[in-house]
Amino acid sequence: MLKLRLVQFHCSFLNFCNNGKRSCPILAQAKAGTLLFTPMKPSPKTERSWETCERKSLRFPLKLTRRLICLWLILVLGLVFAVTGCSCQSSTSTPPISVAGSTSVQPFAEKLAEVFMSDHPHIRIDIQGGGSSAGIYAVTQGAAHLGASSRELVAKEKHLVEIPLAWDGIAVIVNPQNALKNMSLEQLRLIFLGKIKNWADLGLPPHAIHLISREEGSGTRNAFEKMVMQKQEVSPAALVQDSNGSVREIVANDPYAMGYISVGLVDDRVKALDIDGIPPTRENIRNHTYKLVRRFLLVSKLPPQGRVQEFVNFVLSPPGQSLLEAEGLVGIKE
Repeated sequence: MLKLRLVQFHCSFLNFCNNGKRSCPILAQAKAGTLLFTPMKPSPKTERSWETCERKSLRFPLKLTRRLICLWLILVLGLVFAVTGCSCQSSTSTPPISVAGSTSVQPFAEKLAEVFMSDHPHIRIDIQGGGSSAGIYAVTQGAAHLGASSRELVAKEKHLVEIPLAWDGIAVIVNPQNALKNMSLEQLRLIFLGKIKNWADLGLPPHAIHLISREEGSGTRNAFEKMVMQKQEVSPAALVQDSNGSVREIVANDPYAMGYISVGLVDDRVKALDIDGIPPTRENIRNHTYKLVRRFLLVSKLPPQGRVQEFVNFVLSPPGQSLLEAEGLVGIKE
């Protein structure tokens, strides 16, 4: 069967080149089973058929065909070499600085990295989320140069080098259509414990409160549970989201929802509530009059050096701190 297929291909090629005007005696022998498929010397007629390919009265000498094939191979090999050369050059270039962790810190770290890289084009910085605990673990395992955390380090993590970069408040947010403006810290705790379940208990038209919370391992959730929940867990009825942006998006589209996010990520799509009559303004966060305040940290396994230290220096410099202030945080440097 393989012999017949090869012969069919050969004879079809000849038939195509000869514009269908010539039959192939070899194919007939193959079909009859009388063809011995061994290296053979072509007949003068077959040789002439290979030497000149006729197609609609156009002739393509075999030498020209060979030249075209050689040219095509050179182009292909050149392309392969170019791609291989680029890959080799990329593999030997300096690896990027990796920063992983808090999704609260992530958008601010991305802004800092963007400005820093524009001034240092030879340095690349990769920013990843994943949550504060994931970032701290990545640093511990040597998988990231810097971890980003929106919570304080616990006892088993204290061996890491911590670099405070800004102050942030945790804003309790509702939909702008919600008439509520203020609540006490105790009311907030009871709501997220699931003991206050209806907006009517807060003097609003009756409707179930839709709780939106963060996932386990989130620095924002950790700080919220520590400052609000008195180490009690958030109600299992809460809808869990894996980023501040997701919480904000749900609350922005649900008039009965309540959630908590970084103050620096509050925009006009949601409304931040006063807690015990104190709004989460920059000044109230700076002087800690607003009670839900935490630090944003960068952490490293060892004291930063080289390129990593350059980036850290920029973060803590007046331009870096001013950028964080412009984005809604409170600079750590006075």
